Amino acid sequence: MIRASMNRVAFLCLLAGGCAIAFAPIFVRLADTGPVASAFWRCALAVPFLWIWVFAKARGDAVRVSIVPLALAGLFFASDLGVWHFSILFTSVANSTVLANLAPIFVTLAGWLFWRRKVTRTFLIGMFVAIAGMFVLVGPNFAAGGRPLVGDALGALTAVFYAGYFLAIKAARDARASTARLMAWSTTITAVALLPIALLMPQPFLPSSAAGWWVLLGLALISQVLGQGLIAYAFAHLPASLSSVSLLIQPVMAALFAWALFGEAIGPVQFTGAAIVLAGIWISRKGS
Repeated sequence: MIRASMNRVAFLCLLAGGCAIAFAPIFVRLADTGPVASAFWRCALAVPFLWIWVFAKARGDAVRVSIVPLALAGLFFASDLGVWHFSILFTSVANSTVLANLAPIFVTLAGWLFWRRKVTRTFLIGMFVAIAGMFVLVGPNFAAGGRPLVGDALGALTAVFYAGYFLAIKAARDARASTARLMAWSTTITAVALLPIALLMPQPFLPSSAAGWWVLLGLALISQVLGQGLIAYAFAHLPASLSSVSLLIQPVMAALFAWALFGEAIGPVQFTGAAIVLAGIWISRKGS
């Protein structure tokens, strides 16, 4: 009974975390820094708050955890953010977010390849449905080529890095790393990894106004501290596949936010493709 209640709370936290990180592409669009710079500031501004959290609960967190899964989580997340923030600039918020959320398929495939978890026929059907939906979703951009197609390709690559991040934080949580320690270490490593790239890129590194700093602070607190923190908490109580698929709420909310703020409408073809992708990932989860 207690376990079922904890799983229910964890699942609700997962959904709330998915809604919080859905604000990320909105903040990136509003930021007046470059894409890698906004990814760096997302983590750098979150780091002090996360370490305060660690030190505040230090007495109750005596478990020593290997730095390896924490470092991998940080490096995968750095790759994920860097690539995804570029994709948002080249393609629509809806496309980049939906494609980045193909991560559950890669999580389940990794489980089959490296941990020999069985892959059912239902999962394979779902995977092929999701891939078909992806081609429907980006079909107009294949015809157009150029920047939209590049953005969609970067969105799909983001899913691979995001899957690696999911698996790393699941390994850390299974090793009994606390949410606070996991978030503090991984976010710090992500910021350190992104800093030299952000400085070397020909893009604005610092916001040009106080309003720009507020946008970056919102990105750090809402999408990183709150959103990723809730997701990291849930990973201790739920399977990695279920945890990753929960973020399917993110593209739906991101598309709604983009429509409300930017007037970025989704046409019938993109809407159909997105629905097929979501259905395919849902079927994959049912069969994983």
